[in-house]
Amino acid sequence: QVQLAESGGGSVQAGGSLRLSCAVSRYTSTATYNTLCMGWFRQVPGKEREGVAGLYVRGDNTFYADSVKGRFSISQDNAKNTLYLQMNSLKPEDTAMYYCAADLRPGSSCRTLATMTRMDYWGKGTLVTVSS
Repeated sequence: QVQLAESGGGSVQAGGSLRLSCAVSRYTSTATYNTLCMGWFRQVPGKEREGVAGLYVRGDNTFYADSVKGRFSISQDNAKNTLYLQMNSLKPEDTAMYYCAADLRPGSSCRTLATMTRMDYWGKGTLVTVSS
């Protein structure tokens, strides 16, 4: 079982920055953590959830939605079992509930957002509001 808890959401003006964090339960073993495909998703009421960014914990590859490339950066800290999403140059259209998700799988299956359509573990979300 992998438990995820997001934090860091809030309200910011357009052009501002926020950093989201996703803490993986301290009861998750190192072996399990190292085999996680993890990512950030977002959803606006009435719209489908969309993938924002992803990575494989043991890999070097990160991948992003076109809408956030160059503005958002995903990273993780092995020592803290935590996933991050640094969001810069925020736009009103970035307003959404942001969710952290994880799935146990080999790195070869975690290379694009298209491969992250099925994720077994989800956090409860953190709200990001960007005003113009």
